[in-house]
Order: sequence, then C-alpha cells, then structure tokens
Amino acid sequence: MNRLSTPWAAAMGLSAPILNAPMGGVAGGALAAAVTRSGGLGMIGIGSAGSTALLQRELAYLSDVDSPFGIGLIGWGVRVEPALLEAALASRPALLSVSFGEDWSWVERARGSGSVTATQVADLDGALRAVDAGVAVLVARGAEGGGHGQPLRGTLPLLRELLERVDVPVLAAGGIASGRSLAAALAAGASGAWIGTAFAACRESTLSDAAREAMIAADGTDTVVTRAFDIALGYPWPASMPERVIGNGFTDAWHGREHELAADHGALAHVRTAIADGDYRLAPVNAGLGVGDVVAVEPAAAVIARLCAEAWDALRR
Repeated sequence: MNRLSTPWAAAMGLSAPILNAPMGGVAGGALAAAVTRSGGLGMIGIGSAGSTALLQRELAYLSDVDSPFGIGLIGWGVRVEPALLEAALASRPALLSVSFGEDWSWVERARGSGSVTATQVADLDGALRAVDAGVAVLVARGAEGGGHGQPLRGTLPLLRELLERVDVPVLAAGGIASGRSLAAALAAGASGAWIGTAFAACRESTLSDAAREAMIAADGTDTVVTRAFDIALGYPWPASMPERVIGNGFTDAWHGREHELAADHGALAHVRTAIADGDYRLAPVNAGLGVGDVVAVEPAAAVIARLCAEAWDALRR
C-alpha cells in the first residue's frame, strides 16, 4: 500500500493519487490496466481519430480487472459519434472524462450511470462553467502539458486559482513527471495528479519503440507548442488548442508557417509517409515539459512506485 494518498483518491478506491492522462493513440487498455493494478486510476483515451470500435477493443484489456478504471473522451468526438458515449457508459467506468467541448448533456447521463464526471479546464471561466454544469472533478490542465490544450496558465497558478474558487476536487495536469513535481501539486492542494508524458513512455503504452526513444532523448526545452501537425493531418482541433510536441524537422520547417503548409501537398504527403514509417525525425511525438524526467522505458507499476516514493520523501522534508 502506498503511503501517499488524498481523501479523494481514497474515496475512489485508489492507493496512489495518480491517474494516467487519457492520451488518444497512447493510453490504451493495456496501460490503463497496468496503472489500475498498481493502485492508480487507469484511463483509456479515445482521441480525435478514435472510434467506438477502438474503445471496445481497448476495454477488453480490463475485462479481468476488478479495480476502478476510467475513460477519457473528446467533446466533439462524442458529438460526431454518439455511440462512443453509449459504449463508455455501458462499461461502467469509475470516472468518465469528456473534455474540449461545451455540450454538457453527457454529465447527467454519466452521473445516472454511476460514473464520477470530470473534464479538463485551462482557466477559471471554463472551470466555473463545468461546475455549473454539474461536473464533479476538474482537471487543471496547465500549459506545461503535452498534447492538445489551451496553453493559458502554468499548472500550479491555475491549480491555486481553481482551489480558491471551486468546491469540487481538482486534479493537477501538466509538467508532472517526477516525484518532486507530484509532491508540489499535492502540497498545493490537488486531489491527485493527471500524468501523461511519464506514462507515454511506459512499455504498456501504444507508442512504438522509436517514439519512446525520441521521448527519452528529449528535454523540456526540445518541445514546441504548434498546430503544424493538426494542419498537416486535417485534425479538427481549434486554433485555440495547439499541441505540445517534441520539436523535429517538420516543426522546424513549418511551425509559424501553418497558413502555407495547408497548401503544400508535398509536405503533407511527406509527413504522412513519415508517420507510416515511424520516422520521428518528421513524425509527431506529444510530450510535456516534464519529458526530461523520462530517462528509461519502465512498466507503469515502476513509474507509480517511484513517483510515490519520491513524493513522500519530498513532502516529509
């Protein structure tokens, strides 16, 4: 049993106040099962390119897991494919997160199915709208986070502001990849940590070995917040929600020139070929500012044990 806990984590049946972020294309059922078996809350992520069929396949990894797990969806993904929400609720997740949208009709349905509801927010206004809609848990997604989001505030300043203004549990997300950063979030009042980058490099994630190697070789200063890949791949992320990725040859060439990229069919074909070939000199790898703390490919259980032990030591000092 981990000694590190919070009242919210204990109420959710967790022995560690840690959730893996539901990263689309990265956090599948194998990672969710591994995190859940290790005392955290494992989350399956269905991203902008996901589907109901994909969710059903990933849920199979949790068929023999008795501990709580969660599912993370994208708001417009549910709007385009309503069956995603149906399939998610049918699996009885302990936590259902639907983020990046303003349709709150899912909240009452999830609550009626017995799931705790959560959503990612980037500022106080978004947090207040979510609470008014009945969302039970907020995820304070700071600008340090990898992948998509609104890069408006740092994680700890955002967390502080939300804790002063809302009465629901708040999870900290963005830049938490070490025990010290976990300790800082918990000491600031977070009910848990929503961790992406540290788990993306785990052997249970769906990333390729080459993508994991790119993460291990990178530092936070190697990341860039860009829309280049969204433009190249035709993903429907709004301009207000760019993604933080490890910079490479493609971002060097096109970041800041996205208006030109949309018309350059050769460049678009080039990056698609690189993705198919696993060539991360051009293909995207999402990573947050904590990527420098990722130095090896580990099982999720080892990541949770290390983060908790380091955080416990830091908090006792």
